[in-house]
Amino acid sequence: MANLKEIRNRITSIGSTMKITSAMKMVSAAKLKKAQDAITAMRPYANKLTELLQNLSATLDSDAGGEYSTQREVSKVLLVVVTSNRGLCGGFNSSVVKETIKTIETNYKDCTVDICTIGKKGNILSKQYNIIENNNEIFDALTFDNVAEIAENLMQLFADGSYDKIELVYNQFKNAATQIPTVEQFLPIAPVEDAVVSANLDYIFEPSKEEIVLELIPKSLKTQLYKSIRDSFASEHGARMTAMHKATDNATDLRDELLLTYNKARQAAITNEILEIVGGAEALNN
Repeated sequence: MANLKEIRNRITSIGSTMKITSAMKMVSAAKLKKAQDAITAMRPYANKLTELLQNLSATLDSDAGGEYSTQREVSKVLLVVVTSNRGLCGGFNSSVVKETIKTIETNYKDCTVDICTIGKKGNILSKQYNIIENNNEIFDALTFDNVAEIAENLMQLFADGSYDKIELVYNQFKNAATQIPTVEQFLPIAPVEDAVVSANLDYIFEPSKEEIVLELIPKSLKTQLYKSIRDSFASEHGARMTAMHKATDNATDLRDELLLTYNKARQAAITNEILEIVGGAEALNN
């Protein structure tokens, strides 16, 4: 059994760890509220914009949707992997990395696959795959304009034929304890089945339907990428808050066990000292 000094040092160390994890939990909880409000407010707009674009595109000729609707034979694929810049968030980053590897091995085994990372933790994929670009600084100032620059680069890579398909891999925010690894097609614009297209909606188009679609496509793609990164950002804080909560609980349990062990050891030491004193007194009396 460890001596009393060693146990006291461990109790002090665990107490310090508890203060750190508890503080990180509170910070993440505060950031989560803001990030959750942002993604909750944005989702209806982004989903409706995408729905409108798909409905309109489906009613046009194949060439009217522009270069971003072109369906090509898939031989070169780009995966945009959204992770975080920091750790201590449980399985948040590892789930995205695993989903990326699973997607490549399942869907694109015979294709050339490159990766564009958003977040430092995605760079671990460089051990197996080619990473063409890092966008780690985006979380320093997560604004629509900054994300729009990344979206424009991706759109250009697809338009000039560098890649036949671009997909997003990220954690979709459900709640603080649940993040859903998601693979979402970015380019080309996913076609909609004719059965679900509201082709006869009572819309008045001004200017023409074709001009509206060509104007909406870049805006919709930028909004889609921004929503995905916002989703991941909220998921990161939720995962970190949950991980720090569990770490604090585990540290509390370990501290309680050590305190019990310390008290038992201290009690045993006191008992031994009393026995030694009594034994010495008896020896002197005899």
